[in-house]
Amino acid sequence: MITDCSHAAKLTASIALLGAASLGYLVAAHTTTKSKYCPVTGASSCSNGEEGDEENKEATTSGTRPKGSSVGSFDGKTRKYLVGGNWKCNGTVESATALVKILNEAGPIPANVEVVVGVPAIHIGLVLSMLRDDIEVAAQNCGSNDKCGAYTGEVCASQLVDMGVTWVILGHSERREGFDMAGEDSELVAKKTKVAVDAGLKVQFCIGEKKEEREAGITMDVCSSQLAPLAKVLSEEDWAKISIAYEPVWAIGTGLTATPEMAQETHKDVRAWVAENVSAAVAEKVQIQYGGSMKGANVEGLLAQPDIDGGLIGGASLKADFVNCINGAP
Repeated sequence: MITDCSHAAKLTASIALLGAASLGYLVAAHTTTKSKYCPVTGASSCSNGEEGDEENKEATTSGTRPKGSSVGSFDGKTRKYLVGGNWKCNGTVESATALVKILNEAGPIPANVEVVVGVPAIHIGLVLSMLRDDIEVAAQNCGSNDKCGAYTGEVCASQLVDMGVTWVILGHSERREGFDMAGEDSELVAKKTKVAVDAGLKVQFCIGEKKEEREAGITMDVCSSQLAPLAKVLSEEDWAKISIAYEPVWAIGTGLTATPEMAQETHKDVRAWVAENVSAAVAEKVQIQYGGSMKGANVEGLLAQPDIDGGLIGGASLKADFVNCINGAP
């Protein structure tokens, strides 16, 4: 609670100036222990302007995110399923709020499932201020710069961590391909991933082949070429913060989906590549997600495969059907 009248007045004026889209960021900044000062007014975030205020300590420690709940049990001996949503460049303040409401009212999450949603940068603060605390928030990109500085338009990994973000999606085919700009090559994606991991983020690292590459029988050649630069820059310990998201480009947003058997074959090959080029221990533990038109109608068949450990889900993550994907794990 803000009791400093001058600070409250400045904050109210700032909200009016910046507009509703910034409100979530301001709320999150005032309810996280990481933010010592108001990012807009520069005033101390303590309720009476002094550090150590007990009422403020209690408020910032507890935060405002509603408590989640789980069902079932997890023995810790197997890999958890990782169900990720990728909202891409979609949504408004109103629609993002509605999606959070759906997730908050979705009921218990299976104990063997981790859930994370990749949110447009402009809505990260909003979502962090409202989303249940057992669903993590991912950014959809971060810069290759390891520190803040003169990088106009970029958001660096340490800024995301400071905000409360725990994951980032890197190497998505849409960014590798580019849109009215040069795409990101595998060396750049690997560099970004190392920077993100060093800053404390976990990374959903995307790989996948185009339709013509699948038809030419070079799926693993493509995936290997995307993974190789990553293996060069990560230590074996770093891999604990990595999931691999295999997304056949031809199945992203097209309605086409690899059959469970096709997807399993590639996932098995990817795991074998990691065993050979990193270590058998990492290969056994790393989560490999499937992306490419996963939805409630096909999730059970895909997640029943031994090497498919979840999904990175686009279109269905913008609907209530995402809850079906969460609950589709065996």
